[in-house]
Amino acid sequence: MSNMQDNNNFLVQGHIKIFDPETQEVLVNKRNAIHYENMSIAMAESLGNAGQGYITSMSFGNGGTSVDPTGIITYLTPNSTGTNASLYNQTYTKIVDDRNVNNTDPARNKIETRHLSGTNYTDIVVSCLLDYGEPNGQQAFDTATDANNAYVFDELGLRSYSASGTGRLLTHVIFHPVQKSLNRLIQIDYTVRVQSLTG
Repeated sequence: MSNMQDNNNFLVQGHIKIFDPETQEVLVNKRNAIHYENMSIAMAESLGNAGQGYITSMSFGNGGTSVDPTGIITYLTPNSTGTNASLYNQTYTKIVDDRNVNNTDPARNKIETRHLSGTNYTDIVVSCLLDYGEPNGQQAFDTATDANNAYVFDELGLRSYSASGTGRLLTHVIFHPVQKSLNRLIQIDYTVRVQSLTG
C-alpha cells in the first residue's frame, strides 16, 4: 500500500479599507502583511477546537512611520516574524469578535465569513468602528500637527484570542498617519482571504 500525501497549499492575503462611514471618504486602501507563523498556529488552534486562535481584536498604533520636517514619510517594515511580534507602538485595542461579552457594539464591530459555493477561497471580513467618543483622550479636531500623538494611527493589526492574555499578532499593516479625533468616525473593513491553491 503506497503512502498518500495531500499537497494542498494555502495562501492567506489581507486587505484593509479605512474610511469615514458618514462622508465615505477613503483614508487608506491597501494590502497588509500576514504573519504566517502566527497564522498557522491560529488556524491549527481554531481547527483543533483549542478554545483560542480565532480573531478577537484589532490593535492600533502610532509607531509605523516617521515624518521629517519637510513632510516626507518613512515607512517601517511590518512585523511578521517571531511569535511575540507586536505593533511598533500599540496605543489602542478594540474587541471585534461579536461573540465576545466585552464587545460593547457587536452590530458594528463584528467578524463575518463569506464563501461563494464552488470557489476555493473564503473571506473573513472584520469590521471595526471607532465611534466619536473613542478612544478616550483623543483631541477634539483632526488638526494634529504632531504625528506622535497617541491617536494619530499609522499601523494596525489583527490579534488572535489567547486564554493566557495578549493574543498573537496575525497581520500588520503600516500606512500614512490618520488621526482619530472627536469630530470624525473611522471605520476599518479588514478582509483576510484564505485560499486553497489546489483543488
